[in-house]
Amino acid sequence: MDWLNENQLVDLLNIFSENPFYQAIIIVLSSLLLARLFNNVISKLILKIADKTKTHLDNQIIHISRPTVSNSIILIALGLASKLTFPDESGQFTSTVLYTLALLVWSLFFMRLSRIVLVHSSRNTHNLPLVTSQTLPLFQNLSALIISGLAIYIIFILWNIDMTAWLASAGIVGIAVGFAAKDTLANLFSGVLILADAPYKIGDYVVLDTGERGMVTHIGIRSTRMLTRADVELTIPNSIMGNTKIINESGGPYKKFRIQIRVGVAYGSDIDQVKQILFDVALAETTVCADPPPRVRFRSFGNSSLDLDLLCWVEDPSLRGQVIDILLTTIYKEFNKQNIEIPYTKQDLYIKEFPKEKL
Repeated sequence: MDWLNENQLVDLLNIFSENPFYQAIIIVLSSLLLARLFNNVISKLILKIADKTKTHLDNQIIHISRPTVSNSIILIALGLASKLTFPDESGQFTSTVLYTLALLVWSLFFMRLSRIVLVHSSRNTHNLPLVTSQTLPLFQNLSALIISGLAIYIIFILWNIDMTAWLASAGIVGIAVGFAAKDTLANLFSGVLILADAPYKIGDYVVLDTGERGMVTHIGIRSTRMLTRADVELTIPNSIMGNTKIINESGGPYKKFRIQIRVGVAYGSDIDQVKQILFDVALAETTVCADPPPRVRFRSFGNSSLDLDLLCWVEDPSLRGQVIDILLTTIYKEFNKQNIEIPYTKQDLYIKEFPKEKL
């Protein structure tokens, strides 16, 4: 290998012996000594320093680097020794095989390193917000693919294989796959952005601009699933979810959901009495939150009624329909008890005169 200056190494080994066989033995023994020194002394010193840090990430990196460094030192030393002892062609072939094994050892190290870093990042989303527990498999596979591709490229260079034709073929295949999987890739990228931006999460009640309302049950790389109040599961591609208007009823500073009930009473009704009845009905219902407290607002003078709004909160958007049913039933019964009229639309027909009968 060009990066190993063999002439300088041979000049250094000639100080001890000019016999290639003895030089090879010196290289191998030195590598074993260096590998043992790293495992038993250097790595332990670094590990003691890492123990003083708050995170365990550096400890994990040191543990996986110990066999990688020691094994690569020995493999590279065996490659150099084989060049000194074997004939030219066989020595070159043997050393290239050993260098390839050393490269594979480092490739495995970087795969394990990327997996550890990504798992650590998924548990601490402040560092890399794109890496979450849902996107973790995607980034792990992507990093493994990149590392494998680089390793294969370096191995081809190591064995003096021309990469031009391979790269051209890979480019053509990539363009074809990109056109064929356009929709899939759009869903994939939209899924990653949804998981990173988090406009909604699992368990949230959302309303789409097409009118569907339900609870989010799954956020995947390709699609999002939501369960409607009719217990029907909808599967929506992420490319659509990423480009549509979404109302998250569970969003905001807390998950509580406000209910608004419009009530109309006849003109002439005691407005203070009506307000008190509505307020008492909301307070008496156990599923209505005490904080924020219920509110009653006089909204307008309607065509045939005085219009008021009862505003109250429930702990979860899923309780909306149930609580509205309870409150409306209770309000109707209380109004009947207090003789408060709930007007309804009606029309009076006045006949000015009857047509005269023809003689």
